[in-house]
Amino acid sequence: MKQATPVSRPVALTIAGSDSGGGAGIQADLQSMTARGAFGTSVVTAVTAQNTRGVEDTHVLPPYQVDAQYRAVADDFDVQAVKTGMLATAPIIETVADGLADLAAPAVVDPVMVAASGDRLLEPEAEAAYESLLEQATLVTPNADEAAVLTSIEPTDRASAVEAGEALLDLGVDAALIKGGHIDTDPVRDYLVTEETTHTFEHARIDTAATHGSGCVLSSAIAGELACGASLTDAVSDSVAFMEAAVRNHYDLGHGPGAVNPWANRSN
Repeated sequence: MKQATPVSRPVALTIAGSDSGGGAGIQADLQSMTARGAFGTSVVTAVTAQNTRGVEDTHVLPPYQVDAQYRAVADDFDVQAVKTGMLATAPIIETVADGLADLAAPAVVDPVMVAASGDRLLEPEAEAAYESLLEQATLVTPNADEAAVLTSIEPTDRASAVEAGEALLDLGVDAALIKGGHIDTDPVRDYLVTEETTHTFEHARIDTAATHGSGCVLSSAIAGELACGASLTDAVSDSVAFMEAAVRNHYDLGHGPGAVNPWANRSN
């Protein structure tokens, strides 16, 4: 009889919605965390019926169930980093913020607030509730549209992106990564704004519509890197390159644009 050969990995946690199409949400998060060297655990906030063509239905879980999942993970695992994605409602955002207040681990907040069409995904009270979550966050990763919702500053260039990042710091977050995918530049420039400095990360703009899940892949990769002990700057730098590879080498699946590929350039 062979003996077991257990493997130990740092634990990361994703708190987000489920994507039945597998291209985003919990499914993409867990793949990204695993690819970056962490063991992924999850708290599901909502169940969506979706595929490569779009979302057909959404069921948001009650806050007590979100809290129960979180407590089950936190009571058993030594969670080294967390990322949040689709939180849907003000009560869920507040529940998650309360949980993170008790957790001594870095938290990456991906503020899923605006659809690719430009439509707002949250009610005003839910948008306002994000302030309590940002107070618990190590990093927030908004695209230009989300940064505008959170700060009333629309990033259109480096100066306005840094201004939006600094406004987010004023809300209590330790650092802000203003993503440049929705800003008309080539190469794409992402700006990591901290109290001390601003780092700029450049990557080529890829000519594809298969970008669904790219934000999930980026934020969960950062959380995975942080769980493994990387510094914030190194985690962001490596994860930006990881996300670019996931989009460039996307999966050609379904009848829509396809899905990002978190295994395109794995490190473990």
